[in-house]
Amino acid sequence: MSDLELRSLLVSLGGNAIIPAKGAGTYAEQRAITADTMHQVAGLYGAGARFMITHGNGPIVGNILIRNEAVRDRIAPMPLDVCGADSQGGIGYMMQQVLGNELGRLGLAPGVVTVVTQVLVAADDPAFSAPTKPIGPFYKEPEARRLSADKGWAIVSDAGRGFRRVVPSPRPVEIVEIEFIRELFERGHIVIGVGGGGVPVVRQADGSLIGVEAVIDKDLASRVAASALGLEGLVFVTGVEKIAIDFGRPTQRFIDRIGVNEVRRHLEAGQFPAGSMGPKVEAAIEFLEAGGHAAVVTSPDRITEAVAGRAGTWIVSD
Repeated sequence: MSDLELRSLLVSLGGNAIIPAKGAGTYAEQRAITADTMHQVAGLYGAGARFMITHGNGPIVGNILIRNEAVRDRIAPMPLDVCGADSQGGIGYMMQQVLGNELGRLGLAPGVVTVVTQVLVAADDPAFSAPTKPIGPFYKEPEARRLSADKGWAIVSDAGRGFRRVVPSPRPVEIVEIEFIRELFERGHIVIGVGGGGVPVVRQADGSLIGVEAVIDKDLASRVAASALGLEGLVFVTGVEKIAIDFGRPTQRFIDRIGVNEVRRHLEAGQFPAGSMGPKVEAAIEFLEAGGHAAVVTSPDRITEAVAGRAGTWIVSD
């Protein structure tokens, strides 16, 4: 891959680039999948691209919450923002080590660093009064009612599988550590940050920050970071190589390249559900409107080809 169409990127890795779709989800499995993904990412660097990496944290943060609950009688549970920070550190450690090894095999030695990243949200975001994001374990109804009463959690029935806690998903406003990330990026280092959408924080009256019980959409947070850094491309790595119109229907068709106005019409028509491709398309539109060159959707095994314009779906300005 020598003729890159995009040279400065944010690469947003979905859970399938880290966690096996089937299997026990052990660390060894996570590391093996991450190594396959980082082989592609290292190839990007070798071809001349410079990039930041973001990533999801599900179901790892959910597993941390399950551990919280399993030993809550012996060890005080940590709040959700701390669990999110824990997941950033653990996933980031694995990714930076695996990517560093892949780059070393290519004879390349940029610095690879993980930044535990806070993301500012608005304290009056409407999402705080309407929690929708399921997290953590399933509960039986009596325990769910007790937890709701004791802890003030919002808990809902989840598709007949049990009851789960739901938390707010406010919109990201600002990446708190963006200037540190910019300095590292401009020095030629690869930054892994905004993991799981970042740790959500609000600004208090005295200007200080405090974490909140919420989960930020990683695609929207990745867009904020990419725009703030002035990058050319925003690459979403997910479970499919391309986005599709009429997905799962006889009329399904995959898209190679699409203009921002056309993809917006499809989004407004309900083609991209909120639980799957919707946030990526919304983030792509925002990125292009903020001056980005292109947003690309692709699968883990086609990253290098997609950035070269030979795979994936490209969303571009009209």
